[in-house]
Amino acid sequence: MENVNVKINGKDYSVPAGSTILEACRIAGVEIPTLCYLKGINEIGACRMCVVEVKKARTLVAACVYPVNEGIEITTNSARVLEARKKTLSLILSNHDRKCLSCVRSSKCELQTLAHDMGVEDEGYYDGVRSESEEDISAAHMIRDNNKCILCRRCTAVCEKIQAVGVIGANGRGFKTRITSPFEMGLGETSCVCCGQCIAVCPVGALKEKDYTEEVQKAINDPEKFVVVQTAPAVRAALGEEFGYPMGTPVEGKMAAALRRMGFDKVFDTNFSADLTIMEEANEFVERVKNGGKLPLITSCSPGWIKFCEHYFPELTENLSSCKSPQQMFGATLKTYYAQKMGIDPKKIVSVSIMPCTAKKFEIGRDDQSAAGPGIPDLDYSLTTRELARMIKHHGIKFRELPDEGFDDPLGEGTGAAVIFGATGGVMEAALRTAVEWITGKELQSVDFKEVRGTQGIKEATYNVAGMDVKVAVASGLANAKELLTKVRNGEADYHFIEIMACPGGCVNGGGQPQVHASIRNTVDIRAERAKALYQLDSENTIRKSHENPSIKKIYAEFYEKPGSHKAHECLHTTYVKRGMYKK
Repeated sequence: MENVNVKINGKDYSVPAGSTILEACRIAGVEIPTLCYLKGINEIGACRMCVVEVKKARTLVAACVYPVNEGIEITTNSARVLEARKKTLSLILSNHDRKCLSCVRSSKCELQTLAHDMGVEDEGYYDGVRSESEEDISAAHMIRDNNKCILCRRCTAVCEKIQAVGVIGANGRGFKTRITSPFEMGLGETSCVCCGQCIAVCPVGALKEKDYTEEVQKAINDPEKFVVVQTAPAVRAALGEEFGYPMGTPVEGKMAAALRRMGFDKVFDTNFSADLTIMEEANEFVERVKNGGKLPLITSCSPGWIKFCEHYFPELTENLSSCKSPQQMFGATLKTYYAQKMGIDPKKIVSVSIMPCTAKKFEIGRDDQSAAGPGIPDLDYSLTTRELARMIKHHGIKFRELPDEGFDDPLGEGTGAAVIFGATGGVMEAALRTAVEWITGKELQSVDFKEVRGTQGIKEATYNVAGMDVKVAVASGLANAKELLTKVRNGEADYHFIEIMACPGGCVNGGGQPQVHASIRNTVDIRAERAKALYQLDSENTIRKSHENPSIKKIYAEFYEKPGSHKAHECLHTTYVKRGMYKK
């Protein structure tokens, strides 16, 4: 790629041709503030925080969209530029609910950080009429508060471009502009899939998950309740970020220790039920291949993807694996097998999950998720990684000083195959490790199926298994899922097995994970960094195949009999709904 010569704040630099001023300045080590900008997603120059001076230009220009050219002279720190940014920020603050101390994003808010860095006082330059909105609490997973919205449009961009859902957008004009759903519907009335990616990219507190930490704490404090917690694979790869660890640091042991100190009666691992999922799903795949069942088989672990399929590809719901997700399988097993084994009334068990996902909050309320009987849900509460971090801090637990502890038995034992569920391609790889051995009757020489690893939006591979070419595909991010499934629906692609995760990069980048400042999100592949932790844990595990998990063998011997049994179907499998574009 050719370079061009530019001058930034009086110094000469050579940068790639076609770069924007923002990109050129980053190469030069000059950081320009932004609010609306997300690389490759939202490059619209709307917030005007990134304005700079360009010699011979008549006005200040937005650095995020203005391309450099040979000999361009840029000033990023003149009095004119700094005053313009300060005034812009003050205008944004003039129509912003500034209850910062009680805001869920306090100390992690990009607007708050800019105001501090630029010396903008609380009242700002301007005061006057403010637009007022009621909170939208109609969705199962989140709350939308337009009183805090700064109209950056990051949420609308990720919903439309990355997730191919597009149920939110800008309505109204001028001062009356607001981000809302079509026809002013509540978000819960739309075909929103609850993925939470809009929350993940919001720079302020306008979007947040529904917080159930208080309800969980009340259950813990109730001596009549037996409160059990499970933790998803991806949580251990990101929780440490909330306590100052570098991105991608696995904190499994300290997480288990913190949960015990918070008062949970048992601390179990969703890795156990991820292995259980593989047993059922691999069996289902083998059965469909041998008996001419509906193919391709499509994974069912991601509730955001399931809801997307029900809304946008209802004709493919028959291709979905009937397996419940690991979260729900765990809850079902807890309130049936474990309750019977321990002599506990399942009605007294409070089942809590810690998930990287906001769609799990929707999933726990789905029909056909009550293995222990009517009125006894498999899961009572699903908390995000962020909610767990807040609870740990509220308890005054010094996370970094905790010893590493293991999970409780028997529902705390998981394999390497289970832990990689949190990365895109992980479910596929785990299923292949088991399915290939079952089909061939031979032990794998290598359990690493590296072709389905990586953060690419769509991955394909073909494996020769017992003389048959098994074609698989993996997609993460719903726009990629839409592209892949449109080809399947149109007969343009032929696969045996497909893994789909709603969130780009998989659960490690879920809508409930720690929020990352745009300046980091734009320069670091957070999906790859967090996934490294999971693959590290996999490689270090002495057991890397789900069907070799001793606790899994035991539960089939004592309770489920065998994969695909009648008992297994009663507890571990579910059904789906063909939904319309909007909720009726």
